Amino acid sequence: MRELFITDAPAATVLVRVMAGSVFLSEGIQKFLYPEDLAAGRFTKIGIPSPEIMGPFVGGCEVVCGALLIVGFLTRLAAIVLLIDISVAIVSTKIPVLLGHGFWGFSLMKLPRYGFWSMMHEARTDFSMWLGLLFLLIVGAGRWSFDAALMRRRSRSRWSTAS
Repeated sequence: MRELFITDAPAATVLVRVMAGSVFLSEGIQKFLYPEDLAAGRFTKIGIPSPEIMGPFVGGCEVVCGALLIVGFLTRLAAIVLLIDISVAIVSTKIPVLLGHGFWGFSLMKLPRYGFWSMMHEARTDFSMWLGLLFLLIVGAGRWSFDAALMRRRSRSRWSTAS
């Protein structure tokens, strides 16, 4: 469990956390505000199983984990959950665009063109978020985070009890 909190990443890592966290937090909130367009309704069109359950579940994961990233608490755990989330989004919506037809039961959205360049255009945010999350998983939350503060506090208390 201690490994979840260890980080020697620079303080500027907060920028990646806020960028990724705010996008997921915003998208998660919108899944509750506009369920027909962004959650159950959209999931039905895409071919996500049990869309009435998965819509709020995914929205909840995005809200909670997005907020955790912003404050830098349980950052690696939140990054894992969101990596799964964004990976499913890529497989279910971007791979069909690349192939030009449905894939694994996921349907193809209507676009002016399909193929590699169209998929790259549609996935630009997804790929950026995926790489940002991978970065946070590798380096941790950074110096300006609750994770780092907990580790500093823990090591100070351990040091004072050892004296």
